[in-house]
Amino acid sequence: MKLRTTMIRFFRILLGAVAMMTVALLSAFITMRLAIHGREVQIPNFTGMTYEEAAAKARGTGLNMTLENRYYSAVVPAGRVLQQYPAAGARVRRSWQVRVTQSLGPQRVTIPNAVGMSLREATVTLRRGSLELGSLAHLPIAGEADYVLAQSPPPNAEGVDKPAVSLLLSEEQDAEPKAWVMPNLSGLTLTEAAARISAMGLHIAYAQEAATSIPAIPSVGSTPAPQPVKVMGTVIAQSPAVGSRVTAADPVKLTIVH
Repeated sequence: MKLRTTMIRFFRILLGAVAMMTVALLSAFITMRLAIHGREVQIPNFTGMTYEEAAAKARGTGLNMTLENRYYSAVVPAGRVLQQYPAAGARVRRSWQVRVTQSLGPQRVTIPNAVGMSLREATVTLRRGSLELGSLAHLPIAGEADYVLAQSPPPNAEGVDKPAVSLLLSEEQDAEPKAWVMPNLSGLTLTEAAARISAMGLHIAYAQEAATSIPAIPSVGSTPAPQPVKVMGTVIAQSPAVGSRVTAADPVKLTIVH
């Protein structure tokens, strides 16, 4: 009887401890959820507001705002928020950066013709027309550098989205490549020929072998014509030819006695 009473008391204590642990864990979970969501805010809809109004509302909500870009719009009046990211209704942490684009209203500026101008002249012309200098690209051509070769959008373009003009500029063309007169490599070994043209900045594309022919046996009483001596492993033909104008881009081809 005493053992039974002790067991009942033990289980009551155990159940009480489990209940207390459950309550503690539940309280911690609820506290954590409240802490997390307490630092979150819902992004308002800034579209249609002036940038100043949107920035003030963002600060009041605990958010930061950045004006990312400006675009022409035939629908949203000039000076008002055209787009925003993240979108309205999204939940983010406090101090989150909201990026917005501002409307410039309908396109009223005329895209000037900057082709032929220097970069400096083109920049000044664009700024006078309330336009921005967009991306720059370069094309190597003969003549002076940093002159406008082409532009985007083109002159007098309509329906432009952004008040920026990208330019294609001239770039000074590299000087004419260094050239040499092709030397005579005949009679040199492959190693000697390679060393000689390497010193000039040239290279051997390939060297092919040519089998030596067996000279015909002269008939009795006849005098054979003298033949040049061909040493095995030496150059007997080359391309480009001796005296040709060559550059580092020209491959050298050799024929070697086998």
